Amino acid sequence: MTLTELLETVPAYAKDLKLNFSALVQQTELNQQQIWGTVVASAIGSRNPELTQAVLAEAAQRLSPQALEAAKGAAAIMGMNNVYYRFMHHLTTNENYRSIPARLRMNIIRTHGVDQADFELWCAAVSSIKGCAACVDSHERVVREKGLNEQAILAAIRIAAVVHGLATVFDAEKPAAIGA
Repeated sequence: MTLTELLETVPAYAKDLKLNFSALVQQTELNQQQIWGTVVASAIGSRNPELTQAVLAEAAQRLSPQALEAAKGAAAIMGMNNVYYRFMHHLTTNENYRSIPARLRMNIIRTHGVDQADFELWCAAVSSIKGCAACVDSHERVVREKGLNEQAILAAIRIAAVVHGLATVFDAEKPAAIGA
């Protein structure tokens, strides 16, 4: 199912999500790589198979292969880091954990091959979905240091919010059942 076809299955109660998505992928605060990389990373981070498959197919037409892989990499590494750093900074009060090295490989953060601001923006978007304040703060700060402003960052977070909302709908009501 294409992304357009999938969005056509959005039920009436979630029409705002469909309308928001259409507007957000046309916004001017972000360039096309930033928009579609955020959509990809957010879909993967939201973990709905139908949405992820449709987004990946659409994004393959809008992103370079390297940018598509980097967006997937941002979602993957944040899938790990968000759990680890949320534990370290928010779920435990035991300060001793913070002095122990993470001993987790995170090479993709430096070897993704796209603009660093874009990759960090995608990491911030996924981290907002996963609820890791430490990761959101860290990646948002780097994005600003790399030259993006608060409007651009918030534009990416809006994309993450809408993509996650769509994933929630598709988890609750499988697209084939919605369209039937």
